Parts: sequence; C-alpha cells; structure tokens
Amino acid sequence: MTTMPPDGNLWFASANGAGRQPDAHARPSATEGTHARVGQQPAPRGSSPYAQPTEPSPVQYPRTALHPQDAALLRRSLDELAPVASEATGYFYSLLFVRNPELRSLFPLAMDVQRDRLFHALLTAAGLAEHPARFTEFLSQLGRGHRKYGTSPDQYPVFGECLLAAVSCWAPLSWDAATQAAWVRAYTAISQTMIDAAAEEARRAPAWWGAEIVDHRQRTPDVAEITLRTDRGYPFRAGQYAPVETPWWPRVWRHYSFASAQRGDGLLTFHVKAVAGGWVSTSLVRRARVGDVLRLGAPSGTMTVDHGDGSGLLCLGGGTGIAPIRALIEEIAVHGGRRPVEVFYGAHNRDDLYDLAELRIWEQRLGWLAVRPVVAAPPGSNGALPGLLPDAVRRFGPWHAFDGYLAGPPGLIRSGAEALLWSGIPQGRIRHDAVAELTGAG
Repeated sequence: MTTMPPDGNLWFASANGAGRQPDAHARPSATEGTHARVGQQPAPRGSSPYAQPTEPSPVQYPRTALHPQDAALLRRSLDELAPVASEATGYFYSLLFVRNPELRSLFPLAMDVQRDRLFHALLTAAGLAEHPARFTEFLSQLGRGHRKYGTSPDQYPVFGECLLAAVSCWAPLSWDAATQAAWVRAYTAISQTMIDAAAEEARRAPAWWGAEIVDHRQRTPDVAEITLRTDRGYPFRAGQYAPVETPWWPRVWRHYSFASAQRGDGLLTFHVKAVAGGWVSTSLVRRARVGDVLRLGAPSGTMTVDHGDGSGLLCLGGGTGIAPIRALIEEIAVHGGRRPVEVFYGAHNRDDLYDLAELRIWEQRLGWLAVRPVVAAPPGSNGALPGLLPDAVRRFGPWHAFDGYLAGPPGLIRSGAEALLWSGIPQGRIRHDAVAELTGAG
C-alpha cells in the first residue's frame, strides 16, 4: 500500500489510469482510487507508514493518551474535515473498496449510517486524546463491538492507510509532516487498543449470539414486544442495549434496549417501534414471527444502577424509551431496594402509553415507585399530565436528591438532559443512551 507524502502533495489516477496532479481548488471525487507519492513509485502493497498492529499485544496496551501537541494537530484536521465530512468518508470507503474489494462483504449495502458513525468515532477519539482512561474505554468498546462484523487484526493497517489518504486529501490546508506523524501515532494507538480489547473479549464471549423469537406481541399498531431465547448464556445489566441483526437485512445492526432485567429463564425482551424508512425496525414489528432467528451482539451502555447508592432515581422514558426504565425498576426490586423511583412516561397521545397499565400495577405493589404519564397532544385524561415531558419534570422539581435516567428519541435525550440540569441534578449524575447510537435506530 502507498504511504503518505510529508507535504500532502498527491497524485491521483483517473479512470483511464493517467496520472494528474489535483487542482489546488478542486476536490477529488469519491470514485478516484489510487494514491501515491509525488516523484516516487507506489510503496509495495502491504507496507505501512505506521506500526502494523496485526496481533494482540502480549500485555495489556498501556493506558496512555496522545501527546497534547498530537491531539491539537488531529483537531485541526478534523475541524477542516467537518464541512466536507460526507465527501471525505465517502472517499475513504471508495478507496478502501477499490484497493480491497474483498472487504465490501463486511459492510451493509446502504452505507449512510456507517459513514456517519465513522466520522463521529474519529471526532470522539480525537476529543478524548488527552484523557487516557476515557480514550481507552471508548476505543476498547469500539473494538469489542467490531467483532460482530468479522473484523480481524490484519485488516486494521488496510483501514489506516485509507484513513490517512482521505484525511490528507480532504484536509490539505492542515496536512504537513507533523500532522501526518500525529495521525500515524494516533491510528497506531487506536488500532492496537481496539485489537487488544477484542482479543480479551474473545476469550470469554462469542462475537455474536443466535436468538430465536419465542414470543411476538403487538402492543400498538407500530410497537411490538419481542421475547428471545439465546443459544447460550447472555449476561447483561438493566439499562443496557444490544445490537440486533435480522435475517432480512444482513450486516445491518440496530440497537435496542432490554425491556426486562436479567431473568432466571434466560429470556430477553425488547420493545421495538417501526419507524418510517426503518428497515430493521419495520421487519421486526411487521414481518418477524415466532421461530425466526436473529443475531445479537454484545451488550453495551452505562445507563445502569449502582445498587450501593441510596439516591433516588428520576426516570424519563419517551415512547419505547420506557423499556430500559422498566428494566431498571425490575432490577431494583430484585435487589430489594427501597430507594424512591419517580417515572415520567411520555408519549404523543394516550394511546401510545402502551405500558402504562402494567406500570400502574407495579406502582400499587411497590411503595417506592411513582409513575406520572405525560401526553403532548391535549387533552390529558385519566391522570395524564398535558404537555412535554421535560416541562413536566421541571414543574415537579427540584430533584437535587435524585440521579437522572433518560431513554427515548435523540430530541428527548437532549431536552431532557437540559431539564434535569435545570432541576438540580449535576451532569455527572445524569445517565442516558448514546445519542450517536440512537440516530441509527431504524
């Protein structure tokens, strides 16, 4: 594979193979493929400008972050890339598949969500570069998550070559020898951390689980409650979520929160809403039947409860966001907790409060649980509060003695977090699903 020129001055091969030097004011098209040093022959395929982390480290990768100067150089590149993020990531994938067509089978046919997640991951990694523990935690989770795609250690150098090529092409004003060196060091650290985390995870868990649908119930015309039996033990915590792949859309994974705590019979329950244009969600709600087999990746998420803490829980669940909230309630009950739990359950109208009847039963049995339904479309009835969920939370505040939990669509996560901060809950005590994962929830 080719290496990066220190000065970022690049040649590109046109469709007919003739070399040309890119115009200073023009962008390369996403279909332009090969890339070489000016005045030099391309480096042999398989060579790399950075250390190739093709095997797990014999010891745990050191929890060191990038040097502050490297972090600043990466941010400068990313700032320049931000306005052309879609074009840069499209170019990255085109280059990757032109050079390595065998890798195309690892990805879904539609790449829109994958492209967004790539750039978000780069921004996040760069932003955490000066914070060793968070840098390692983020990349370790990323490495563990990539096991379900079939990613192997020897593929990381291939991705690195194309990544550096894309950055140098689409952020030329900030690209120089120092920036190239910073990206080389960064990607070496990033890839080795991911490889080590994946190798450690492989010693104790499979890359994915087979999961047979044993029950499928329509809770509303657009919401299904799906119960699964996995082919082997599947440990998780209430408040977490799992990536799900269906047989109808291979290699397309979507994240869904568990709707129950860990059960003695090992069954898992999810609430899925069919969203407009959502391939996976629509298939799960309208096409899936008992006996169909899905795939689950490893559980993720930090919206869990510390059972050694006696603080109350203030929970906001919008739509199917009530699923992880009810799982948290179950887990607290199993642990014999008596801590107060206040639940605000929001929906557009009362018919969408599909889980309210069961939550009311729990409220009667559990003296520490209070449930307040909120409907956006007037009028409120049978005890439902009118208005938006964040506004209802503000009206009943302050909530200084509570920890905040948020689950629902991205808009609710953002507005709900603001309401919790306004109501007296510090940022460090607010937990919610990753907004980046939710944007690909279809």
